[in-house]
Amino acid sequence: MQLTKHAHACVTVEKDGTRLVIDPGTLTPDAPGAVSGAHAVLITHEHFDHFDEKLIAAALRARPELLVYGTAAVAAALGGHDGRVRTVSAGSTFTVGSFTVSVHGHRHAAIHSDIPCPDNVGYLIDDGALYHPGDAYFAPDAAVRTLLLPTSGPWTKLGEAADYVRAVKPERVIQIHELMLSDLGQASTATILGENGLTGLPIQRVEPGTGVEL
Repeated sequence: MQLTKHAHACVTVEKDGTRLVIDPGTLTPDAPGAVSGAHAVLITHEHFDHFDEKLIAAALRARPELLVYGTAAVAAALGGHDGRVRTVSAGSTFTVGSFTVSVHGHRHAAIHSDIPCPDNVGYLIDDGALYHPGDAYFAPDAAVRTLLLPTSGPWTKLGEAADYVRAVKPERVIQIHELMLSDLGQASTATILGENGLTGLPIQRVEPGTGVEL
């Protein structure tokens, strides 16, 4: 499986000619290119930095083969598109081409009591090869080889991130959701959470547009 990191929360994964895009939001400049070649788009929740509603709606109109999976709020925003927009929740499973996907978690992490928490789901791909949690520290009840770890945002906290990695016990950690951190902030985060810090695992920083083999 080839993973390509895009800005912020968006990644693409490709295998055997199938491409999935997860969380192409408005903070991802190359999201249109990523979506244009995708067989399916997976959305963890409706926040703008994970879900560019106009982009996905236009792609659904232009490409009758495109599938979209997301929470009920995502599906309501897009409409049905002849069954190509599919609502998922914890416990859902589906296949797209050569990929198998299971859905985990329920809610976005809390920011403040005054700010509602939307539904948020995580996607576990190919029996644990990769897990994208969206905006939550939810540990799936399954082995995870590569964890995509959010490292910045109004809901994140380093101590909770460390406990999350310890709970998931992945073999590999790749940083996502990093746009609110400067280079110094990213380096500090990697030091605190990394192999000589709280988790004992390297926090891999992948530059946007760069691909890695999983």
